[in-house]
Amino acid sequence: MKRFDRYMLWQLLVAFGFFALVMVGVFWVSRSVTLFDTLIRGGQPVIVFLEFSALTLPTLIRTVAPVAAFVATLYVINRMSRESEIIVMIATGASPWQLARPVLLFGLVVAVMMSLLTWVLRPLSVQQLELRESEVARDITAQLLTPGEFIHPISGVTLYLRDLNEDGTLRDVFISDQRDPKASYTFMASEAFILRTRGGVSLVMLDGLSLQQTNATNSLATTRFEDVTYDITEMVLRAENRGRSIRAVPTLELMQSPDALVEEGFRTGEVAAELHERISLPLMCISVAMVAFATLMLGSFSRFGLWPQLLGAFALLIGLEALRSFMLSFVSGAAELWALAYVPLGAGIALAALFLRVAGRPLWRRSADAAETTATPV
Repeated sequence: MKRFDRYMLWQLLVAFGFFALVMVGVFWVSRSVTLFDTLIRGGQPVIVFLEFSALTLPTLIRTVAPVAAFVATLYVINRMSRESEIIVMIATGASPWQLARPVLLFGLVVAVMMSLLTWVLRPLSVQQLELRESEVARDITAQLLTPGEFIHPISGVTLYLRDLNEDGTLRDVFISDQRDPKASYTFMASEAFILRTRGGVSLVMLDGLSLQQTNATNSLATTRFEDVTYDITEMVLRAENRGRSIRAVPTLELMQSPDALVEEGFRTGEVAAELHERISLPLMCISVAMVAFATLMLGSFSRFGLWPQLLGAFALLIGLEALRSFMLSFVSGAAELWALAYVPLGAGIALAALFLRVAGRPLWRRSADAAETTATPV
C-alpha cells in the first residue's frame, strides 16, 4: 500500500471513530432518558438501567455505522480538497479510481466490523436484553403500570395511574375493560395496590367508583365502593411469557433452520428479510463510502469546499436508505423476493462507478492539455 493510501485510510478511520462516537452518544442519551424514567420509577436499581443501556449499544452502533462511514468520507475528502492534498495527487497523475483505493479499503474495514456486530454481537445482546426484560416483567408495577401514561397490557384493557408511591401504592387509578362484547366496565379509585396469591395476581382498589355499561339496553349502572378486587393475572402472564423476537435469533439459526422458525411463529418473509438485511447492511458501508467519495470527485476543487456535491451526496444517502427500507418491506411480504434486499447495494456501487468514470474524463483531458502546453516551446 502506498504511503498516501495509508495516510488517507488512517484519516478516514479516525473520522469514522469520532462521528460514530458522537452519533451513538446522541442516540443513547435520547433513548436513555425514557429508559431511566421507566426503570427507576418502576423501582429498579440504577445498575439495571446501566445494564439495559449497555445491551442496547450494539443496536445503536449498527444503526449509525453506515451513516458515520458516509459522513467520515465526506469530511475527510472535503478537508483534503480544501487543503489541496487531492489536487497535488491529481497533479502527480493519480486518477479518481486510484484515489478511491483507500476509500474502498476503509469501507471493507467498516464492513468487517459491522459483520461481527450484526451477525454475532447484536443477536446476543438482543437475546440477553429480552431475557432481562422478562425478568423485570415479573415486577408488575415496573412492567404494567407507568405513571402518567395510558397502558394497553392486553387487547380491550386500558390502565392509567397518576402516580406511584415508593411503598408501591398506586394513586388515582383508572381501568377501562371492554373485553366483554355484552358490557364494558370502568373503574376509578383513589388508591390501589398489587396483591399476589397462589391463585393469581389481583389489583385491589380502594375508595372508588365503578361504571357498567350494558350494550344491549345502552344503560349505565354506577357503584361506589370502599374496596374491590380486579384480576390482572392474564396481563401479568402475557408480560412474563413473551416469545423472542426475530432480532434475537442467531444468524446461523436463520440460515440453517428457517422452517423451524416458521413453526415457532415467525413468517417466512420475516425470516428472509432479517437474514438478508444482516448480510447486506455491512456491505452498504462500502457502498455509501464510495458514493460519498465519487460524488465529491465530480466537483471542481476550491478552498471553499464542495457544498453542492455535499448536498447531493446527502440526498443520495437518503434515497439509498429509503430504497433499502422499501425493498426490505417487499422481502418481508414475500421471501422469494430476497434478491431485492441487495438492490440498494448494487445501486450505490453503480452510482459510484458512474461518477468516478465521469470525474476521470475531464481530469485526463486536463492532464493531456497541461502536457501539451509544457511540450510546446515558448
